[in-house]
Amino acid sequence: MKKAIAALTLAASVASMGAFAKDWKEIRIGVEGAYPPFSETKPDGSIVGFDIDIAMALCEEMKAKCTLVKQDWDGMIPALQAKKFDAIIASMSINEERKQKVDFSKKYYNTPQRLVAKNNTKIKDAKPEHLKDVKIGVQRGTIADQFVSKFWEPKGAKVVRYAKQDEVYMDLKAGRVDASFQDSVEASEGFLKKPEGKDFKFVGEPMFGKTPEEKAVLGEGAGVAVRKEDKDLRDAFNKAIDAIRKSGKYGKINGKYFKFDVYGG
Repeated sequence: MKKAIAALTLAASVASMGAFAKDWKEIRIGVEGAYPPFSETKPDGSIVGFDIDIAMALCEEMKAKCTLVKQDWDGMIPALQAKKFDAIIASMSINEERKQKVDFSKKYYNTPQRLVAKNNTKIKDAKPEHLKDVKIGVQRGTIADQFVSKFWEPKGAKVVRYAKQDEVYMDLKAGRVDASFQDSVEASEGFLKKPEGKDFKFVGEPMFGKTPEEKAVLGEGAGVAVRKEDKDLRDAFNKAIDAIRKSGKYGKINGKYFKFDVYGG
């Protein structure tokens, strides 16, 4: 019996040492490819965008060979947990609900959420009392979805959920929803500044969350998500984020996509 216990203890110890000793020289990164300018898929199948450039810069800093794995947004966390990939770099906001399932690096950018509607909309602002019976489109599983589900839908807003953000804009343009709620930078660059967005505008103020309850949902900015057991990988990403910000690599990537500091306060 003692030999059996000793053998089990040794096996557990070896397994633990193996996990601890993982050098992360090869990392698979889950990306979406459908959230411009952060990530989008080109006609040739390549994935480009701010998230992708940041991912490559972090991997270079970590001296790791990284492989991008395309994944639909609503399956991101389940795929990470199923070990389809090792990390998520896909504009995933760090909030309380997600922190129950995965671990996060520090933020690598932070931008507010905002409502978009037609130029001639009768919607006064992004307050629940002015959104009763208003059809609002959101991408399923995003912090926008979590926010409207908790704060607006119970007050009478009609929420319509989509698998991809571009599907939200298609129905907004077609008049099947009255407004959309999403990241303000994605809305600006991915819709409002494009020809299809010329008849639309932002409604209400940018939203980071005015109360602790709202901030718990809207989060602390976008971070790199990893499995809870991979704290060494999280720490490596944290060091790499600090390094590319200090070296100026982050600033160069920022300037490629934005005319302002997307890192946020």
